[in-house]
Amino acid sequence: QVQLVESGGGLVQVGASLRLSCAASARTFNRLGMGWFRQVGGKEREFVAAINWSAGTTSYADSVKGRFTLSRDLAKNTAYLQMDSLRPEDTAVYSCAAARRSYRLAYQDSYGSWGQGTQVTVSS
Repeated sequence: QVQLVESGGGLVQVGASLRLSCAASARTFNRLGMGWFRQVGGKEREFVAAINWSAGTTSYADSVKGRFTLSRDLAKNTAYLQMDSLRPEDTAVYSCAAARRSYRLAYQDSYGSWGQGTQVTVSS
């Protein structure tokens, strides 16, 4: 399994922007998909965005569509989540994950490796 480390979280005000990074310790060989999820307290992890690693095609949750942008740098083996127009309801611990498949990326059971998470707090 690939090891992932997130960074870039912080405390911002409503309407601000943040850029999260997800660095992989291994090459992208046999990693077909990558996703971002978020979790608030004891709630279930919520799907945010996912990308087909080779094709670069993306999908987003309705709650972030038009505000968040997922991209990847193949040479750096790193994924990015650009978050604009942040809202208080975006407050959560954001985790990236790597999948061995390129389908069903909105579901947690598609992922085998997870990062430690980075806190994003949006004040109102």
